[in-house]
Amino acid sequence: MKSPAVTPPALQLVLGEEELLMERAVRAAVDAARLADPTAELTRVKVSDLSPPELAELVSPSLFAERRVIVLEGAHDAGKDIAAAITSYLREPAESVQLVVLHTGGGRKPAKDLITALRSADADVVDCPKITKPADREAFVRNEIRRAGGKSDAEAVAVLIDSVGSDLRELASAAAQLVADTGGQVTADEVRRYHRGRADVTGFAVAEKAVTGDVPGALEMLRWAMQLGVPHVLVADALADAVRTVARVAGAGRVDPYRLSTELGMPTWKVRKALSQSRGWHPEGLVVAMQVVAEVNADVKGVAADADYALQRAVLRLAEARRRS
Repeated sequence: MKSPAVTPPALQLVLGEEELLMERAVRAAVDAARLADPTAELTRVKVSDLSPPELAELVSPSLFAERRVIVLEGAHDAGKDIAAAITSYLREPAESVQLVVLHTGGGRKPAKDLITALRSADADVVDCPKITKPADREAFVRNEIRRAGGKSDAEAVAVLIDSVGSDLRELASAAAQLVADTGGQVTADEVRRYHRGRADVTGFAVAEKAVTGDVPGALEMLRWAMQLGVPHVLVADALADAVRTVARVAGAGRVDPYRLSTELGMPTWKVRKALSQSRGWHPEGLVVAMQVVAEVNADVKGVAADADYALQRAVLRLAEARRRS
């Protein structure tokens, strides 16, 4: 049975590069269509695989006026002809069709012009920018916890990111599971308890011990990480992130962490940790450390014959670099 009270937008532009957010936007569009018409059908097609006649067939009104959701993927790859066909359709969209266009914002001129055309046609725009900044990732986790009906604080969010990593799908899943298992009150202790055995063996734990000169601890964490199957590249990335962060705050001396976090665009908790870790490092050692993490990153991506050994060697070399004066 159709619901005339629900009128989903006929045109929608999902703009950005964050895949999880884009998929959620598509899901929301389909859900809205099926509120209006439970029989609404979904069709997904890559723009690069579509010809103008095929597009015309996809968006032509149905004989029985059934609602359809047409998702055009990869609109940033649109060539001149298909871009012109889409633009032409925007001038007079079919009432029973919801056209959802996924676009990264890049591409050549015909593809970029599609964004302008969709905006001019009053398309509903959903922004899905790539989440790369630590503060944005923290905001994402806080929102995920709220979305699941829970509450948290800054420390809990930081511990969760340290435990899980930067993958948004894993963070979203972990946030929802924690809310369900804790009754909604997500604390740092609850996160640690939930991720016990995992949080202790992430690349971040290896890196934290390596940059503070705890070689036995770093090697032990590294052995556990390898046994549990933590990808080599994640450990190498964590080592690089730790060294870069220490290098950015080193030499700041007795400075207000809040002010420094604003200047560097880093969360305050991370600045505090890095300031503590930077003690004992000297400029010469940091130069060597930056070279070490660059080399191990290449090693774990295929340059080295033994990635385990490459990571162990990197931990030892970082310890040597830290002792340089």
